[in-house]
Amino acid sequence: MARIDLNCDMGEGFGVYTLGCDEDAIPFVSSINAACGFHASDPLTMRKIVRLAKKYGVAVGAHPGYPDLVGFGRRELASTLEEIEADLIYQIGALDAFCRAEGIELQHVKPHGALYNRAEKDLDTSLAIARAVHAVNPKLYLMCLASSPMVEAAKQVGLPYVEEAFADRAYTADGKLVSRKVPGSVIYDVDLVVERVLRMVVEGKVTAIDGKELTLRPDTICVHGDTPGAVEMIKAIRAKLALAGVKVKPFSCQD
Repeated sequence: MARIDLNCDMGEGFGVYTLGCDEDAIPFVSSINAACGFHASDPLTMRKIVRLAKKYGVAVGAHPGYPDLVGFGRRELASTLEEIEADLIYQIGALDAFCRAEGIELQHVKPHGALYNRAEKDLDTSLAIARAVHAVNPKLYLMCLASSPMVEAAKQVGLPYVEEAFADRAYTADGKLVSRKVPGSVIYDVDLVVERVLRMVVEGKVTAIDGKELTLRPDTICVHGDTPGAVEMIKAIRAKLALAGVKVKPFSCQD
């Protein structure tokens, strides 16, 4: 039987501010990427989202980004490779501590926002990220954009990795994510998103923004919890996958 992991960015509120629909969405995904305090979140929010994941049996990953609360980590910063490596060790270590405190294991690391976009194009950045993950725990998976330099970096450093595709984000003809500044970069049509996900999982295909057919074999699909109508979109994806006989499980689950 075919299987796939559904991952979602969560815990991205801060203090009295909330973002996304964590409590409504978490029962319908299999892995989460928890913000680690640099682009969003704070210690209480981190502990809360880890506890919520434990309650629903959902795997937890760290979602470290640039130190940019104001820009939500979506602005490119001129961070050096050394700074990126240190920043990630700091953030991953913090979330790992909350997981240990709750008696669960951290599953993976997925870079956030502009840092992810930089890594999907630049091998040196990807290597700095992979070294940071390895330094914290060489058993952690690196979540990589499918067929990107991130995959090569994981291989070079000796990290386990999974390849990721995006349910509601448009792709360029060379398999990169279309910039959020470009109209059509985020897809809001639920029926279209559902069909895209099924095709990614079953056929290993997705149509780029210019109409080109791309080949990819994702281990995990990202569904964004802050997209308008996100919960209904995630429910529709789960229902479609179930009808197609596709199991949804964390990628680290061996059964």
